[in-house]
Amino acid sequence: MDAVVERARPRWGRLLKRILVIALGAVLGGIVLMLLVSADARYIARAGIEEARLLLRRRDLTKLLSDSATPPPLRQRLALVLAARAYAADSLGLAVASTYTTYVDVGRDTLLLVLSGSRRDRLREVTWRYPIVGVVPYKGFFNSRRARSEADRLGRDGLDVYLRPSGAFSTLGYLSDPLFSTAMSRDTMGLVAPVLHEPAHNTVYVKSHTPFNESFASFVGYRGAEAFFRARRDTVDARRAAARWRDERTLDVFYAELARRLDSAYAEPLTTERLEQVRTTLFGWARDQFRGPVGQSLETYDWRWFAQAPLNNAVVIAQRLYRMDLNLFDEIYLQNGADIAETIRAIQIRVYTQADRDPYRALYSRPGMNDED
Repeated sequence: MDAVVERARPRWGRLLKRILVIALGAVLGGIVLMLLVSADARYIARAGIEEARLLLRRRDLTKLLSDSATPPPLRQRLALVLAARAYAADSLGLAVASTYTTYVDVGRDTLLLVLSGSRRDRLREVTWRYPIVGVVPYKGFFNSRRARSEADRLGRDGLDVYLRPSGAFSTLGYLSDPLFSTAMSRDTMGLVAPVLHEPAHNTVYVKSHTPFNESFASFVGYRGAEAFFRARRDTVDARRAAARWRDERTLDVFYAELARRLDSAYAEPLTTERLEQVRTTLFGWARDQFRGPVGQSLETYDWRWFAQAPLNNAVVIAQRLYRMDLNLFDEIYLQNGADIAETIRAIQIRVYTQADRDPYRALYSRPGMNDED
């Protein structure tokens, strides 16, 4: 008679550990492989590391305010930021989350550099795709050397490039976006407007529609700053915010006209020599406008900066990102009794309830407006 063999009970704990180790190894292996073969993955990883380093240096704003070691000028500006943040949440209904509750001294005068690119014979932007935000026509770098290296690479590919500094960025409320020391050199109006601009992204953001997202946030930033200062009976800064918004609308009209002229010229078959002649003529016209009627009408910007700054297709595209159909936002603003909070809500409802995912078309197709493509 055969002996009875008792089967050992399976050790489920050990088996589960082995499965988890194998799975973790597969994930890590996949990440390593992705970093080896994908430049975009390496860029995102580096950006994440740089942002994490900044976020680890955050200091609570309220603690800084109560700290006697905080210089009085900085304390005044931090108090203004907290007041503007409270206004954004309580009076404008913006989704402030934990934005601007902390402060980071970055130890340099530039937080990051932003790169834009375009074809030389078309107003056709270079785009990059990122998680959550979708397709965007710019790329940010915390490391200036890498930024210039990427700009040089695009230039060698025959593209127009534009590299500009930025003093803030938004994580759309997913992280606690801090106030950076690079914003401290601005005047009070220039400090408050971004405090309202960034939470506007948390409130209304349409994936892969950067011109709408930035233009809407510009509208909220400047119109909101005007309302904020009026509520504080600060007529000087309220007037400055209103003047800045008029300048933004002036620049919107100007860059739209320049883009129209460029598009018209680029539509013709152009030899290399003729292309350069066309660009020289049209960009020369643009500088003449800044030295003349457009520049002289600006109230808060120094026209000499625009007249002397580099100008190419990438610059035009980048400038228009923040100034696209600004008159539309003002029309809705006036329809809502010049109430900025009601205007934000009206835009939010229209954009998120309209079946059409194009936010501009959703706003233009609202009752009483003609649909514009």
